Amino acid sequence: MAEPRTPADVAARAPRAADLAELDAAVAGCCACPRLVAWREEVARVRRAAFRDQEYWGRPVPGFGAADARIAILGLAPAAHGGNRTGRIFTGDRSGDVLFAALYRAGLANQPTSVAVGDGLELRHTRIAAAVRCAPPENKPTPAERDTCAPWLHREFELIKPTLRVVVALGAFAWAAWWPILRRVYGVQPPTPRPAFGHGAHWFGGAVPQVLGCYHVSQQNTFTGRLTPAMLDEVFARARRLAGLDDSR
Repeated sequence: MAEPRTPADVAARAPRAADLAELDAAVAGCCACPRLVAWREEVARVRRAAFRDQEYWGRPVPGFGAADARIAILGLAPAAHGGNRTGRIFTGDRSGDVLFAALYRAGLANQPTSVAVGDGLELRHTRIAAAVRCAPPENKPTPAERDTCAPWLHREFELIKPTLRVVVALGAFAWAAWWPILRRVYGVQPPTPRPAFGHGAHWFGGAVPQVLGCYHVSQQNTFTGRLTPAMLDEVFARARRLAGLDDSR
């Protein structure tokens, strides 16, 4: 099947994915945002000095984790030298080091590290996805790029909808990405005004997944102490409780 090359291609292709494997394959071939395609490929070609001997993925990065997830972790976009290098979200960068160590402590991952595809990492009851699937310059997707990518995200949530109970939104961008999912996937009109993002923010709308806000695991937050391991542990312990996983490891 031809690679999606326009927003219309994405909107037509995403709903046809029958399962997560088919969706992930379609995501990985997307070329619908020219600026992001140019940037991800330039990064993969030039490479960071520390990784100059490695072959970069240099494509959109699919979601990762359990098909029957009760918890979804929603991030912003892959890192230029993390997911864009390794081909797996939050893998091979400092943000991922912090995130997967916390998921391991919470019993949601089988190991505390995520360095490369094939390293043995498995998530338990959890799936991770990004609102935008390509690494953006300066970690700042445009509104048009966010909207072009949205059908991939919406289809992913449709596929995990039967089991999903809790969404952990890493940062304000991911928090904002949840409300279109609520409308598109669950048929529920988002609240007006939108609930404000903040670390520890909690939204509950009845028979739909509950949403927890968490500061992003970026170095800007973790190196400055704005987000600490204890704060992450509290968020994921709460997510486990809301997902009904207290007695499951």
